[in-house]
Amino acid sequence: MGSKVSSIPSQSGIPWLFLELEIQLNGPQCCGCGVWAVTPCVAHKEHVGIYHVDDFFLCRSCPCLTCSDTVSVCATRSLPTCTSTCSASRAAPRTRTTTRDGEEAGAEETSVPEEGSPAPPAEPPAPVPEPKPEKPKEEPPSCPLSLAVEEVSENSFTLTWKAPEQMGRASLDGYVVEICKDGSSDWKAVNQEPFLSTRYTIPNLSSGDKIHVRVMAVSASGTSVPATLEQPVLIREILQLPKIRMPRHLRETYIRRVGDAVNIMIPFQGKPQPEVSWSKGGQPLDTSRINIRNTARDTIFYIRQAQRGDSGKYELTVHINGAEDKATLDIQVVEPPGPPQNLKLVDVWGFNVALEWTPPADNGNSEIKGYRVQKSDKKSGKWFTVLERCTRTSCTISDLIIGNTYSFRVFSENICGLSNSAAVASGVAYIEKTKTTYQPEKIPQRDMMEPPKFTQPLTDRTTTRGYSTHLFCSVRGFPQCPSEDRLEDKTKSKQKYWFQICRKAVRNFLMRKA
Repeated sequence: MGSKVSSIPSQSGIPWLFLELEIQLNGPQCCGCGVWAVTPCVAHKEHVGIYHVDDFFLCRSCPCLTCSDTVSVCATRSLPTCTSTCSASRAAPRTRTTTRDGEEAGAEETSVPEEGSPAPPAEPPAPVPEPKPEKPKEEPPSCPLSLAVEEVSENSFTLTWKAPEQMGRASLDGYVVEICKDGSSDWKAVNQEPFLSTRYTIPNLSSGDKIHVRVMAVSASGTSVPATLEQPVLIREILQLPKIRMPRHLRETYIRRVGDAVNIMIPFQGKPQPEVSWSKGGQPLDTSRINIRNTARDTIFYIRQAQRGDSGKYELTVHINGAEDKATLDIQVVEPPGPPQNLKLVDVWGFNVALEWTPPADNGNSEIKGYRVQKSDKKSGKWFTVLERCTRTSCTISDLIIGNTYSFRVFSENICGLSNSAAVASGVAYIEKTKTTYQPEKIPQRDMMEPPKFTQPLTDRTTTRGYSTHLFCSVRGFPQCPSEDRLEDKTKSKQKYWFQICRKAVRNFLMRKA
């Protein structure tokens, strides 16, 4: 095979390349000239819509060299021109064109200017546009994960799955669920439009059928590979005995205040769907005050504004074909109690006051937890709490101030709090100043007599004649033995007696030494 590359200059200065090929092939050829109809366009190097001329090939998108028009392009022996607008195209000779497949596209006569006649001036052709790069195709989302059957009933079943790991560049539009009966290959979409939930219930199925299921993720870039269950789903009724699952906080008394809303949801189970009924004291409920809403899995008990009359025990019954389960709901609607009654100032003595009262007539539908006692002195007029949660109906208030006048009041208290008003004592307590006489304590007389005893005897001393000296000794006894010159009473008394004894002892000592 030999080839030769030539060029044709254009008015814009850009050469038109054409390829002259000489090949011998056994196959589809263009108009019998031996050149393939799929030879690339010399301008764009493309294989789309090629027009064949004796010397070169041009595609349909080549611009006209006269008017730069890209519509209705033809190819001539010398230069490509437009057949619809250029004057040069009217004088062009009739040429034969073929498509890429080698079929004859049709003949078109054009006029060619005679020799010697001046050719009309040709406008410079527009520059050849560069081909735009193809956008990469966006990949569809990946397959949904963890497809499983959550629940099966006699005419439906529920599927769950997880979102795919890869969503693609485009956001996920939703999922499409398709089913097919066992033994058939006819898949049918269950939902008309994609949905974003990962849980779906397929209804209106026949009991005993085996259904194959698959789920696909859909986005703008395409549809994912379907996630399919390995085994078909058998539509059948699964029996389950009724069971009320009473919440823990409802197993004890449910307490609400007057005016509050009561909104209680109690779940239960059972298949097929059980029947639910409520009653109070064996009688149907008052639907004007109490609203009941039942679903396949729970029942809701609702009161917009509770009153004390709504208190009581309510019976819930869930039954299926003779099998049933019962539960009791105890509701207590409470409010603050009334004030105590018959508050009296019983006694006042010293710095103390004694009070008594009786329980309130209305306890607010709740047990009285205690009483709060307060005092107020006449000078300040302010109330101060003395006792809290006093469980008795009497009390003693101490440590009152002398000279003050006091008033007293008592509140009752239950689970809601203190009563709205208090019981006030009719009388007041005046703490008087009392006169007291001091009486010294009488101490009994005790016999403290003790005979004299030398605890340190006289010791020998050496002295010089003519000098005075001192002798010392210690003696113990009661009463004390004073010196003779300090005796006030010269009569024989106990002090004088002991003094004489001491003097006699000293004299005897001196005489013995002499």
